[in-house]
Amino acid sequence: MRVEIVKFDNQGRGIGYLNDKIIFIPKTVPGDIINVSITLEKKNHMEGRLLEIITPSKLRQKPVCPYFEICGGCDLMHISISEALDYKLNKVNDILKKNKIDYQVSEIIKSDNPYNYRDKVTLKVVEGKIGFFQSDTHSLVEINYCYLCKKIINKLIMDLPKLNINDGEIVIRCNYNDDILLSITTNDELENIDKLINDYKIVGIVKNDETIYGENYFIDKINNYLFKVSYNSFFQINPFICSKLFELIEIYTKESNKVLDLYCGVGTLSIVSSINASSVVGVEIVENAIIDANLNKNFNGRNNVEFICADTKDILNKITNKFDTIILDPPRSGVVRNVLDKIIEVNPNKIIYVSCDPNTLARDLKLLENNYEINNFKLLDMFPETEHVESIVILKNNSNKM
Repeated sequence: MRVEIVKFDNQGRGIGYLNDKIIFIPKTVPGDIINVSITLEKKNHMEGRLLEIITPSKLRQKPVCPYFEICGGCDLMHISISEALDYKLNKVNDILKKNKIDYQVSEIIKSDNPYNYRDKVTLKVVEGKIGFFQSDTHSLVEINYCYLCKKIINKLIMDLPKLNINDGEIVIRCNYNDDILLSITTNDELENIDKLINDYKIVGIVKNDETIYGENYFIDKINNYLFKVSYNSFFQINPFICSKLFELIEIYTKESNKVLDLYCGVGTLSIVSSINASSVVGVEIVENAIIDANLNKNFNGRNNVEFICADTKDILNKITNKFDTIILDPPRSGVVRNVLDKIIEVNPNKIIYVSCDPNTLARDLKLLENNYEINNFKLLDMFPETEHVESIVILKNNSNKM
């Protein structure tokens, strides 16, 4: 069936119309005229699969990756970097508009390189083959190179078959020094470990959550900060953009005195904000993350930071100190409503909200708008070649307006 793609949706899919009904087709570009098969039909929309490009869009470019059409990793490799950046700006502004938030984002900080930026990758192993799953399936796309990953990771991917894993999952992490941390989930016996250790700077191998070689962490460096990164802890995957985020946190906490960092993880933003603030309290529910956060505090000599292992909603009920700045860096699901209500009660002068999901971000901004106004809003291209984007929003307390 013939369809013309008229625009992108907010997941990076092309949108067309078929039989007066909207249809979403991945891997297509506005201006494409295509043949499509229907994969799902509901009352108000359809989803389709690209069969053939009849007339390519003027915006379409040839992806550098041979797996792009079938792999579930990248969304935007078929358009230029500048078009992808425009898409992300338009996407976030569209989401803000749909949520009736009167603000226009105009700036996106681009990555230094759209390729070879990821310092972490999760690979699937099925019947001895290594790769990624296709979107929304468990069908494996066997690969020997990922254009998004650091070069040292790609070199190692070529040697992973030496481990002789038949089924499982392999997570590779590397740091600024190309040290490698491997986390493997499998019931198979690993072979030729010594060979990989000799050929790479492997600092640790963890199998089924048990350390079988070296350590279960390494030390990473962003700007002038040092951080312990455990095999299963969250850490930003684009070092360049992470460095830009840290620089922004330093700028936006210059006038802060006491900072409360909620969802602090291993303490990165707490430590960065402590450069300017007199005192910082970081709160995180994951006990291992707090252990790492305290180590990271010591690595960086930040004695004005305290870390507390607690549920965010519980700690807000116990706060007696006055915090002039609250940092929020929640998971993709955003901040739960009762936490936002408590933040409004705490009444900080400023909220710094870091988000990887514009939809939940917009939802939360809407709930805060009676008490806080957007003072600054920047996007960071943390995930080039994908539809994802990082945001940092500065909110000022309305009651402090003259």
